[in-house]
Amino acid sequence: MTTRIDRPHPATGSPPPQMSVRTAAAWALVSQYASFAIQFATSVVLARWFITPAQLGLFSIAFAAVTIVAFLQDFGVARYVNGERDLTPEKLQTAFTISVIFAWGIALLALASAVPVARFYGDPALLPVLLVVASSYLLVPLSIVPQATCQRRMDYKSNTMIEVGSSIANAAAALTLAVLGHGALALAWGAFAQQGARLVVSQWRAGLMLPWPLRLKGARPVLELGGTNSVLSTCYSITARAPELVIGRLIDNTAVGLFARASGLALQLRMLVAGAVTGVFYPAFRRVRDQGEPLGPPYLRVVAAYTGITWPAMAGIATLAQPLILALYGPRWLAAAPLLLWVALAQLCYISLPLNADLPLLLGRKRGLIHRNVIETVLSVGLIIAAAPFGLVAVAISRFAHGVLWMAIYAPFLRAMLEFSWRDLARIYAQSLCATLAAVAPLLVSYVLWAGPATCGLTQAATMVLTGVLCWLVVMRLVRHPLLEEVLALLAEILAALPWRKRPAST
Repeated sequence: MTTRIDRPHPATGSPPPQMSVRTAAAWALVSQYASFAIQFATSVVLARWFITPAQLGLFSIAFAAVTIVAFLQDFGVARYVNGERDLTPEKLQTAFTISVIFAWGIALLALASAVPVARFYGDPALLPVLLVVASSYLLVPLSIVPQATCQRRMDYKSNTMIEVGSSIANAAAALTLAVLGHGALALAWGAFAQQGARLVVSQWRAGLMLPWPLRLKGARPVLELGGTNSVLSTCYSITARAPELVIGRLIDNTAVGLFARASGLALQLRMLVAGAVTGVFYPAFRRVRDQGEPLGPPYLRVVAAYTGITWPAMAGIATLAQPLILALYGPRWLAAAPLLLWVALAQLCYISLPLNADLPLLLGRKRGLIHRNVIETVLSVGLIIAAAPFGLVAVAISRFAHGVLWMAIYAPFLRAMLEFSWRDLARIYAQSLCATLAAVAPLLVSYVLWAGPATCGLTQAATMVLTGVLCWLVVMRLVRHPLLEEVLALLAEILAALPWRKRPAST
């Protein structure tokens, strides 16, 4: 079949118009907030009534073991589709062919590894969970390119439907099977349902894209980017999944479950605040690159946006760690609170240099990126192995230590590549730090004057959070933080797009 890049919109029959970056970001935020609400509510219900820390630990080990390989499935095809200057139908078909061949190979490898992994951990209950999670990745290849084409044309309305639909499928399957008493397997089948829904909705929104007839002509650019992406994905998956795998081997399933709950909550809330718009920035920076404009000034605006809103959020989560765990998940998860504190603080570091992997790929700096990625991955695993004998809190502290080293590794690299000044970056960090301290100060003071973290109630937490938000806004204004201007511009664009704000054309 002949694949077209600007496919007709399935509802209107004509190619969708290009969204502005702010409109795309608004749709991405809708996607993230809706998906987060579904996933968050599901995780709370499951943790409080149906899933124990040991069962979550069992699923987390299986998921980590499979995804450490399955992260390779994308093979950089999504980045290629979004970053290629002149993406012809033939190039897209070649990318789709390579994506399917490589991704199905990885899925089969994940299935074949299930038995050895279960034996390594000495837990027969791990095998069926591994098999279900690995099987879900057989569905992934047919959704990678369709979703990437939606992102390339900045069609984040379709992207929202894909993400929200897959989240609903995950929640429905996991909750139903958990109620029926299937424990860790309920979570595994939820992951399977999520990938199935992603395939169906992405194909629908892209207008049915299939990879045949297979085409390998002109594969070299895809393979070159895919090789780089595979190294990066391997390093990323090792860094992300090593804690669960090491804890599961050196401690036990319950410890894995507690760490997974803390790290999962921190990551969910980080993605809620800032993760949605990451995919918007890549094609946006591609446009800036193609126009020959300097990338330093827009990158500093992105840094300001990330740190200005996400630093206060992560610092607030760290400060509220114990009340949050008790309120959401109950006393049996209380040991996750100190872990959440350190994992949330680690996120401050990872947020400080956004797009650290995307921009080097976009600008052809693959070798430097790979070298740094390998170094920080080795440091990450080494810190975890060194910390694990001292307990879970030590492992969580090692994540913060890794974050500090991560900043030291990537900051000079990005600065030399994008040509921004240390002074401008330091000014943005200082502005964001002032706003962050203002946001958490009321809560910290209330721990001294009202009630401590162990007895902090909903009234105290809500009052201090709202007070912190007001303090944050005041300080943002006082320090003239660049984020404030971006937020006001985004709100103006959203309001202008509302149907009741549009006036009928005069006759």
